[in-house]
Amino acid sequence: MSGELDVVTFGEAMMMLVADQPGPLEHAKAFHKRTAGAETNVAIGLARLGLKVGWASRLGADSMGRYLLAEMQGEGIDCSHVVSDPTQRTALQFKGRVTDGSDPPIEYHRKGSAASRMQVSDVDVSWLRSARHLHSTGVFAAISENCFEVQRKTMTLMREAGKTVSFDPNLRPTLWPSIQRMCEGINELAFLADWVFPGIEEGRLLTGRQTPEDIAGFYRRGGPRKGGPSLVVIKLGADGAYFESANEQGYVPGFPVDTVLDTVGAGDGFAVGVISALLAGLPLRKAVERGAWIGARAVQVLGDTEGLPTRDVLEQAGR
Repeated sequence: MSGELDVVTFGEAMMMLVADQPGPLEHAKAFHKRTAGAETNVAIGLARLGLKVGWASRLGADSMGRYLLAEMQGEGIDCSHVVSDPTQRTALQFKGRVTDGSDPPIEYHRKGSAASRMQVSDVDVSWLRSARHLHSTGVFAAISENCFEVQRKTMTLMREAGKTVSFDPNLRPTLWPSIQRMCEGINELAFLADWVFPGIEEGRLLTGRQTPEDIAGFYRRGGPRKGGPSLVVIKLGADGAYFESANEQGYVPGFPVDTVLDTVGAGDGFAVGVISALLAGLPLRKAVERGAWIGARAVQVLGDTEGLPTRDVLEQAGR
């Protein structure tokens, strides 16, 4: 892929093995191979909508790494800044199958992975700034202290260049040394972003506030940078979302879903909708509606990315 990019993201991809039957993971006899990773889920979703997307990471030079790289390249993602490291290993995730809409059992094997070894020196500033937008999540920041520094650096570089930055807290408490450190680190990054997308329970934990309006106010007016992020969107699950900017605020209802199969990846789908619409110049309410629509599609499938629409599907649905 050549020329300027629309969106860049840095983050860890994992090979995911999804159980073929419900129940404890140890009882599963067979698994289906998929990709996983908050940042790559968003990258895939944006690429399917026709945006030029770049992804930077590290993978092991193993079969799992080769699989992930081929899948991302197959989605049309610029992987020129993904390093295959023969001395490191690719992260792995096992995911149980559920049929009742509950959270599936998930088992991670990512400690000390190739992606966790990324350094600030891995950041190609000219490549990064060739993009209009950077999307970041709290997952990459949590996997190692050096990844946190990479994330802070990339967000700062893009803000200084006048580019937009989105941030999804995507809390993973088990990856942080403590809840206090998680809240401090996530909020530090959130105040470096233009657009922040917490879930309602995440927002309550991170801010100590209870209502969507108060959580949005914490980020919009309570941070070290004057004015705070220009946009906060609070994800409310089946109830839709609340959004607040300097000029507009309101609620968007959720989209009815007959059967919830798997909630993992719904927040990433939501981010795909909002980011793609805002970069296309759509009104804010329309952007949040698109996010809610894609998020609703995501919970109706078993994989993290199977519900992410193509541009044709999006247009046919009038979104």
